[in-house]
Amino acid sequence: QVQLVESGGGLVQAGDSLRLSCEVSGGTFSRYVLAWFRQAPGKEREFVSVTDRYRRTSYANFVGGRYTISTDNTKNTLYLQMRSLEPEDTAVYYCAADSNIIMSSRRMPAQYTYWGQGTQVTVSS
Repeated sequence: QVQLVESGGGLVQAGDSLRLSCEVSGGTFSRYVLAWFRQAPGKEREFVSVTDRYRRTSYANFVGGRYTISTDNTKNTLYLQMRSLEPEDTAVYYCAADSNIIMSSRRMPAQYTYWGQGTQVTVSS
């Protein structure tokens, strides 16, 4: 049984920072491709960032260098450090994991089997 539990969301002001965490239990953490997605009200879920089994990273264009994805293998935890937050970053943020990803499609939500429950990030102007 694989479970992903996110934490770290909240209400912040524009320009602030937040760090999201996603603790993964079950399976072999080092084998997972791990990703962050987000979904704003009335919009589709969109890709934010991904780290593959070799911990190479990739980001959506809108990130613009403001976010950093990382992992701690000793804690089986995925992180997303977000800086210079903007009101447009307001969304529910989800972590996702899968050990069998078609890498060319790693930015597509449908590729991921396991999902967290989501954590709300609200950025006020």
